[in-house]
Amino acid sequence: MPGIHPLNIDVTSPAEVARWRPLVNGLLVMPHLLWHFVLSLGVVVVVIPGWFAILSTGRLPDSWSDYVMGVLRYRWRIDAYLLGWTEPYPSFAPPAGHVDPGDYPAILYCARPLQRNRLTVLWRVLLATPQYIVLFFVSLGAFFVLVVAWFAVLITGQWPDGMRRFALGWIRWVTRLRAYSLLVTDVYPPFAFEA
Repeated sequence: MPGIHPLNIDVTSPAEVARWRPLVNGLLVMPHLLWHFVLSLGVVVVVIPGWFAILSTGRLPDSWSDYVMGVLRYRWRIDAYLLGWTEPYPSFAPPAGHVDPGDYPAILYCARPLQRNRLTVLWRVLLATPQYIVLFFVSLGAFFVLVVAWFAVLITGQWPDGMRRFALGWIRWVTRLRAYSLLVTDVYPPFAFEA
């Protein structure tokens, strides 16, 4: 069905953003970005043997998939805080698993695939390449939107609605592509910002 994807993100944002946040959020998330980098190294350690596991057994061990989902969720929480969409400071302990526990205003969930498509896993890098090319250009536009929104939040204390929708759709697309590339889901991400 069009418009249905097993992975989605959402965020419950305050109507107003403190005007000081754009000035310091980049510094506040630095420890999280460093920790995310370390956790991402673990993702590499999991995904490489995971690729072979799916090809040989037709499944990715649940604990490996849960770990990758935890790192994706952690990145989404960092991004949401950085952009001023959430007020609570994210925890350094990312909750693993496909179901979001709902303990933070930025939510990421993904249906666990019951059967894996070995053929698409075999060619995953090639299949994801067109997405990466298109997202490169979309990300250039997103950079411009984020810079303009940074000034808008600094001046008005609010995210312009259209810019917020664009940025949220862009992050959703990037997250879906990451999940597809990291073998969490076999559903090819749409070339769209849709929810």
